[in-house]
Amino acid sequence: MSMVAVAVAIAILGILIFVHELGHFLAARSQGIYVNRFSIGFGPILWKYQGAQTEYALRLIPLGGYVGFPDDDPNSAVPASDPNLLSNRPILDRAIVISAGVIANLLFAYLLFLVQMGVLGVSHATYYDGVLVPALVPESSLVATKAGIQPGDLIISVEGKPLTASASSLPTLMKAIQQHPNQPLTLEIQRQGTVQQVTLIPEVNSDGQARIGVQLAPHVEVHRERTWNPITLATAAAAEFQNVILLTFDGFRELFQNFDQAAQQVSGPVAIVAMGADIARSNAEQLFTFTALISINLAIINILPLPALDGGQLLFLLIEALRGRPLPNRIQEGVMQTGLVLLLGLGMVLIVRDTVNLTGLAWVQQLF
Repeated sequence: MSMVAVAVAIAILGILIFVHELGHFLAARSQGIYVNRFSIGFGPILWKYQGAQTEYALRLIPLGGYVGFPDDDPNSAVPASDPNLLSNRPILDRAIVISAGVIANLLFAYLLFLVQMGVLGVSHATYYDGVLVPALVPESSLVATKAGIQPGDLIISVEGKPLTASASSLPTLMKAIQQHPNQPLTLEIQRQGTVQQVTLIPEVNSDGQARIGVQLAPHVEVHRERTWNPITLATAAAAEFQNVILLTFDGFRELFQNFDQAAQQVSGPVAIVAMGADIARSNAEQLFTFTALISINLAIINILPLPALDGGQLLFLLIEALRGRPLPNRIQEGVMQTGLVLLLGLGMVLIVRDTVNLTGLAWVQQLF
């Protein structure tokens, strides 16, 4: 993993954080709300500039950022009654500021897809029958090896059901494997023009998922077509954006429904940097998709109604709207501080775990 690729991946995270905080900043300033700090990163200050109203800073660790308001600064000279303080604005104004970071990340993701379509062309996929086996998984390939499956094989049916030329063939096969833990599963394999039937028994690994020890990939040919038609580009970008949004929501739904198993697959910043570095080194074109995917995930995570996240602050605003007055400051501060400690603790756990497991990270291809 080259240092250049790692630097590119870290830069991507920094850009996404900058976009998120810029959304908060612009939403506040456009409404005349005071902002006294705009900081990207944490830790020691690398660069700082004091503007007419706002201090801009770049810090050493590019894994976060914040927009500061005089309301939270005990040394601020702004009177507590000033109508341009965030806390003195109506609920709608504050909600716009709080949600603007999420909106900025979503808009940026769509823009990335739009640029990708314009620069590389609109992708068109042609599907063929079956699901490919690009490789076996060395540490868990015993099941596949016993059944005689080899890299390059094409699985054309599962339990007698043909895997037709469509995007649904891979999910169909994956679902069938999951539904047969420690049970016989019949596959038809095509190899060099000949077809053979094999029966194997998927094993349940430590993550609770059934595996047969192979990598699976759709049998598809993707080609790109250049176009300057703005409607075609906008439509294609919107379709890709919607597809990634739906996949991300499916991922979060699976996380909450099967938390014990899915939580083991949650990645922290170190794993994200490693994935980004690997993509930057091997397939720079995929950086558009990778960056958009992380931006969308960042938006969805931040809108969750959890303390220390944008969604938690929006929840406080909703409670204030329903009660007719805000919750006492001591309650809000206690909840937010507890949430921040838990969030930082989770971040440290993920960083340590990802660092330990850095080797062998894979992305995009599904392992079964």
